[in-house]
Order: sequence, then structure tokens, then C-alpha cells
Amino acid sequence: MFKKVHLKNNIPLVMEKIPGVRSVSLGVWLKVGSRFEKDGERGLSHFLEHMFFKGTTNRSQKQIACEVDSLGADLNAFTSKETTTFYVKALDEYLSVASELLSDILLNSLFPEEEIEKEKGVVLEEIRMSEDTPDDYVHDLFNEFVWKDSGLGHRILGEPDTVVTFNREKLLQYIRRHYTKDNMIISCAGNFEYDTVLDILNASMGEVRLSGREEDIRKPLFTPVRRVVQRDTAEVHICMGVEGVSQTSPHRYALLIVNTIMGMGVSSRLFQEIREEKGLAYTVYSFASSYFDTGLFGVYVGTSPEKYREVIDIVQRQFSSFKDTVTPEEVERAKKQLRGNIILALESTSGRMTNIARQEIYYGRYYSPDEIIRIIDSVDMKEIRDLADMLFGEDRTAITLLGPVKEI
Repeated sequence: MFKKVHLKNNIPLVMEKIPGVRSVSLGVWLKVGSRFEKDGERGLSHFLEHMFFKGTTNRSQKQIACEVDSLGADLNAFTSKETTTFYVKALDEYLSVASELLSDILLNSLFPEEEIEKEKGVVLEEIRMSEDTPDDYVHDLFNEFVWKDSGLGHRILGEPDTVVTFNREKLLQYIRRHYTKDNMIISCAGNFEYDTVLDILNASMGEVRLSGREEDIRKPLFTPVRRVVQRDTAEVHICMGVEGVSQTSPHRYALLIVNTIMGMGVSSRLFQEIREEKGLAYTVYSFASSYFDTGLFGVYVGTSPEKYREVIDIVQRQFSSFKDTVTPEEVERAKKQLRGNIILALESTSGRMTNIARQEIYYGRYYSPDEIIRIIDSVDMKEIRDLADMLFGEDRTAITLLGPVKEI
């Protein structure tokens, strides 16, 4: 059962009680990510995420770690283009102490200068590790090229020459600007009592007084550039795609179906043709990334230098022919696949916690799993074809290659 209330300082609290489970997942979501970083701040959202675990006025870094382990809990965080999330998952009997731990790191962290200096080294290694993982790094390059200098083109991890400039005052300034009650949403899912959660959070997160919200940002322009980044790798890593739709687009459910047919799963068109029929690649998939005001629809393939041109031709042909070749049978199979994916993803309390938080952030309302499935089932062939025409009707495909090649 879903319920939405507000803390005494007006922070939205969305809750979903799940019968038959023994865990609770609690998350504090902030509407800030790499997209909102200004010059000199690239990577600061992610860096701050690390620093909140380095000690508070009540606990040292080691005490936080030991207390989490003694509860058998998971206390962690992650950063995306548009949000930063801090969460804890614990047994229901530990809800109060787990919530206090989460609130303590968010409200009482010290950010010691010596820890900031150490963490710079950790994050720089994380950046190097990412760049040494070409099937991940090509996505960063692709976003950088198609979104250019807009926030969506920034790497979440940041750039080394920016990370080394971070200091305590820069972190505190960023917190004062973004870690405000107007930018927060709290979500909770699992076995709990609504009033208990509200009372616990009012005593902690309800005391947040910082207010304000970042000014509206402009919708970035998608640029269908074609770029090659030469590197001595065994494979050519291909990332190619077109402008997609936003999180709030009425076409977002049709896009899920198009994505499923094109490259999600072993029965998808690209997997079957590129891997199963022609043996051109081991890894091949499509993806849809949606943001507040825009999105991407893309494909990743890792293949040999001798075969990459053939792979690009296949993807281009699938794009251009999709509107005229998609069948009712493919659409129905995709709908069945999505039904299963949605239900399975929501079987964990952390999955439910994430789902209701994202719905509140992007839609300001709750969609039940049954309602989502009904909407997906209502998508018809005309909507699929119209969306395919919007995505692929003009030759606006961006391509990024990473590997031992010189040209597209």
C-alpha cells in the first residue's frame, strides 16, 4: 500500500508497505547530479557522495562501517546525471538505528581536509579504472560528443584536473546550494508502520533548514556527430544512437517496447542477427536513457576491427527499416517480457524504494505496477510506428568508435 506525506519542513516522504517481507529500504534522494555542475565542479556530486561516509560529529569512518556491518545492513550511495541517492537497507527491527545512521551522515558529516586529500586519490583511480574499461568508457565519450558542453555531456566521475582542486569549502558551498529541503525526496519501502517512519524522520531530516533550488536548466541540443577515438584494444567498441524521449514523454512506454524489440534480451533483433546469426559480437544490446527534458536511444556492440563496418550497417538498417517491419507478434512478445521485468524488479524492497522515489521526482505521483502494465498493454501498432518514425525517420544517428580504427 502506497502513502505520501510531508515532513514538518515539507520534504515529501513516499512510502510503500510490502506484506510478507522482513526488510526495510530507506533512501534520501537529491535532485542534483553531474548535469547541474558548473565549471570547476565536474565530478563534485560524485565526490561528495564518497565524502559523506568519512566521519561525523558522532562517529568516525570506522565506527560507521562497523555499525553497519553489525546490523547486517547495506548503507551506500550512488550518483547519476540528475540525482544523488543515499540509502540504507536493513532488517525491519533495525529501522530506527538504520535511519539514525543515514541521517547522521547526511546532517553531521565533518569532511576533514585530510580525508578529502585521500579521497582524491581514490576517485582518480576510479577514473583510471573506468578509462581502462572500454565498454564503459565508450558511453562516456558518446555522451560527451552528442551533448557537447551541456551538463549531460559531463562524466559523472568528473575530470582529473578538476577533482584535484576540490577542498572543504568547495564541498560546503555545493551542499548549501543543492542539499536543500526543496531538492530532497525521501522514500521507504518494506515492513514498517507509516507513523513510525514519519516520527523517526521528522526528528532528523525534518530539521533540515537549507532551502532553494537550482534555476531551470536549458534543454541540451543533441548533436549527431560521428567520432573515432583511437586506442590499442582487441575490439572496436561501438556506441551509436539517436535522440530519445524525456522521462515525462507520453511516448516513454512505447520506447520501452521499441527498446525491447531492438536490443533487450536474447530474442531481440540485434542480438539475434549480430550474435546468433552472423557471429559478429559477443556483447550487443540497446538502451534508452531518459532525463527531465530529453533522452537517448542507443546501441552498444563490441566487435573485431575486421567486422565493425558490417555491424554499423546492420544497426543502421534495423533503425531505418523498423517502422515498416515491426510486427504485432514482436510487440506482444515485448509486452510480455516487460511485464516480467517490471514485476521481478519490484520484488525487493530496494527496488520498490527506488521506483516510488523516481516516480515522485519525475511525475509527482504514484503509478502502481498494475497501472504501468495496463499502460504498456494499451500501446498500439500506430504509436510504435509513429515513435519509430520520430526516432529513425531522419538520418540523425550519432556514432562513437573506441578502438584500433581510424575512420567510420
